Amino acid sequence: MKNKKRANALTAEEQYDKMVNTPVSRLIATLAIPTVISMLVTSIYNMADTFFVSQLSTQASAAVGIVFPIMSIIQACGFTLGMGAGSLVSIRLGQKRNEEASVIASTAFFAAIFIGLLITLFGNLFARQFLSLVGASEAVLPYASAYARYIFWGAPFMCASFVLNNVLRSEGKAFFSMIALTSGGLINIALDPLLIYGLHLGISGAAIATLVSQFISFCILLSWFLRRKAVCQMSIKRFTLKEGVLAKVVWTGVPSLARQGLASIATILLNTAAGQYGDAAIAGMSITTKIVMFVASIMIGIGQGFSPVSGYNYGAKRYDRVKQAYRFMLTSGFCIMAAFSLVIFIFSPQIMAAFIEDPAAREVGSIALRWQVSFIPFHPLIVGTNMLMQSTRNIKAATFLSMNRQGLYFIPAILILPRILNLTGVEISQFVADLLSALTAIPYALHFFRKLEKLAKSEN
Repeated sequence: MKNKKRANALTAEEQYDKMVNTPVSRLIATLAIPTVISMLVTSIYNMADTFFVSQLSTQASAAVGIVFPIMSIIQACGFTLGMGAGSLVSIRLGQKRNEEASVIASTAFFAAIFIGLLITLFGNLFARQFLSLVGASEAVLPYASAYARYIFWGAPFMCASFVLNNVLRSEGKAFFSMIALTSGGLINIALDPLLIYGLHLGISGAAIATLVSQFISFCILLSWFLRRKAVCQMSIKRFTLKEGVLAKVVWTGVPSLARQGLASIATILLNTAAGQYGDAAIAGMSITTKIVMFVASIMIGIGQGFSPVSGYNYGAKRYDRVKQAYRFMLTSGFCIMAAFSLVIFIFSPQIMAAFIEDPAAREVGSIALRWQVSFIPFHPLIVGTNMLMQSTRNIKAATFLSMNRQGLYFIPAILILPRILNLTGVEISQFVADLLSALTAIPYALHFFRKLEKLAKSEN
């Protein structure tokens, strides 16, 4: 037992040295590459669902878009606890307070399972009422109900996986996270055609594939902790409601709650606005959203590679490295996003044609896709500044910034622009929200680094 503890302490010390002394460009790349791969695989299997379901009918494709707010709610709960725990864990590990980090991780994990069970219970009880509320037409409702049923059953595993995933990343062990998410994603992609067409389960087959893949990812993520491959040790004995641990996790994760919660509301409003122009418009916008999420997931992966570097070094008072990490994240993110943006902008019609045959859905999606990807190169400002604030516990600033893209700017845009520009207003709303969000992030980043310089001088 003593040898095990000594080995764990040595591992934690080596991890600390890696996080505060490795050149930031190499460190972020090392953490971001497996995270980006994980995010891409997750996005690919989301797109696989959309692709295979779209071959069934326009209504089935629209149903996936209708159910998306449910996924956003589950993600909001998981991200709140996961990002909150991850930010606190990285700072505690930077301060070499490893036992406190384990208590935070365990508390967040078991809270996530409990919340997931509540979502399963209430989701299955009120599924049809909720789906009707978020814009499902009579033609779409049967498909949406069949799809949502299994998504609700997966809520506990999905919520808990977000916590496990973010704790591993906060420790600088993104490779472990990548293995779990990639394995689940590949299984989902393989199961989709088998269940949808081979076993003739239709849209329910896509949902079952998602449920199975989420459970497998959860099991692999949990195995790293059970086998003591992580610095943090998960245990029900470490779960506590004392000393405000859970409150700190939730408060630190509030920016993620705001971001994901507003994303759910935004999707509902988008579906409602697009629904004024028929199921084809909902299908076209749904496919566009999935494609943009695929590209945006790359930036989120880079940001999640940057976040533990920022938190660790902020906790260790290596403020110079926080600034270096932010600059590297912005530069690399812009270059990568610009390359993807150009390709998708040029081939937008062909990409939409690969997903759906309905010409009306193709036209709506192609126009919206070009508008949205034209601003994607500037997403690093939005994502990176938000993660900078959250990882350094500037919670109020992080919360405000996280509310902009899908909330404070998008909601007025989707409510106002379609009234003025009709369908074009629906297609350009996200572009307008992205532009305003990036402009808002700039002064926050400048103010933070001026404050950091003063802090560094006062401690020298």
